[in-house]
Amino acid sequence: MKNLKALTLLLILTLLITGCYDDGDDITTVTTSEINDFVWKGMNALYLYKQNVPNLANNRFSSDEDYTNYLEDFTKPQDLFESLIYERKTVDRFSWIVDDYFELERQFQGITGTNGMEFGFFATPNSSTEGFCAIRLVLPNSPADNNNLKRGDIFYGIDGNRLTNDNINALLNQETYTINLGFYNDKGTPETTDDSIDPLNKDITLTKVQYTENPIHKTDVITVGGEKVGYLMYNGFTSGSENALNTVFADFKSNNIQHLIVDLRYNPGGSVSTETYLASMITGQFTGEVFQKLVYNEDLQAENNTYKFTNKIDEGSAINSLGLTKLYILTTGRSASASEGLINGLNPYIDVIQLGTNTTGKTQASITIYDSPNFGKKGANPGHTYAMQPLVANGVNKDDVTVPSSGITPKIELEESPLNYGILGNIDEPLLAAALADIEGSTVKIANIKAKSGLSFKLLKDSNDLNPFEGGMRINQ
Repeated sequence: MKNLKALTLLLILTLLITGCYDDGDDITTVTTSEINDFVWKGMNALYLYKQNVPNLANNRFSSDEDYTNYLEDFTKPQDLFESLIYERKTVDRFSWIVDDYFELERQFQGITGTNGMEFGFFATPNSSTEGFCAIRLVLPNSPADNNNLKRGDIFYGIDGNRLTNDNINALLNQETYTINLGFYNDKGTPETTDDSIDPLNKDITLTKVQYTENPIHKTDVITVGGEKVGYLMYNGFTSGSENALNTVFADFKSNNIQHLIVDLRYNPGGSVSTETYLASMITGQFTGEVFQKLVYNEDLQAENNTYKFTNKIDEGSAINSLGLTKLYILTTGRSASASEGLINGLNPYIDVIQLGTNTTGKTQASITIYDSPNFGKKGANPGHTYAMQPLVANGVNKDDVTVPSSGITPKIELEESPLNYGILGNIDEPLLAAALADIEGSTVKIANIKAKSGLSFKLLKDSNDLNPFEGGMRINQ
């Protein structure tokens, strides 16, 4: 068999970006081997860690028969895909394959099936098996919001079943379920050895709906010590949200803000282009300079891409830039990818004060690969809806610094506690309060906030872990 050469990224990306889907009237059924052929060729062409996976080598197969036999060893495309992932637990934690790319595309547009609440699943005190969920975010006008659920609410069970590591996924994957609300009972003592999660004897039934999330969750202008502080809570670098962001920054500009706090604590990433627009709105004095670079695998070095600070959004709207030289960013372990890229990309240019806890530690970008001659959506095989979202490039800043796999460590460390979440955007919410205290130069206030931050709990799972398409840093298509 002739060597299977990697297609040039320029051709692939051009077709990915400009292509549209041809709806075929004649739908044919394809075999697993045909889908496997798409999986191998797509990964061979674009996968970031191709050189580390012997089975992706261009000269891996000596003949067509050898290649066909290899593909037929895998009864599921997912199994072949997984076999080609480099160091799943430690290096590539973020590539995936789907059997329904329509659902994937809806997710990338911010359209999901959800009941509107995000939460952490924590270990119940003094129990080796049970856990409880603490709601951290309620989406406006969602079923959770309409049922008056709030940040900080706790539920210990679903449909009358106490939550455990073993049953929570199955219970949460239902379209409709009833949560059993509870409260943290410290028994009035400082010791935790007798603490428990007790029932409130209140249940709420939630049904998932199609929901389009506005990634701009909250904005405000706060006056502290006679100075104006802009606050933006941004929950996803959703492609297309840059115009709404630009409107927010027009308001910040008209209010003559002197400081800015960007709250990315629950932002799992998104579009690299949108990330670049936001960086340009924050600054404005670096137009034309390198913000971020994407570095591809060894076969595709000629296609490495550079994103530069800009003064315009693609369609020509002038960017409302603030010209800041200092920025506050709030983070948690849910801050990933494009959120980390924003911090890393701005670090060489301005003083970025990160406050919270370590970020996820994801620096790579991905792209959607379809089963077509050039891996774009145009001409996609009508016989199936498989697509892949593999890592294809590593993001670095202008100094070629990447985000460590352990995440970016904040300058001011403060962990959120489910017993002291506070109201998002309220000046007394711990993370925001600490940022405002630093703006005032009050180390005493920061120390007091840390002292009152609440008990720390072991996080067992996260609601977004159930969503295979959540987050990432994506190259626009």
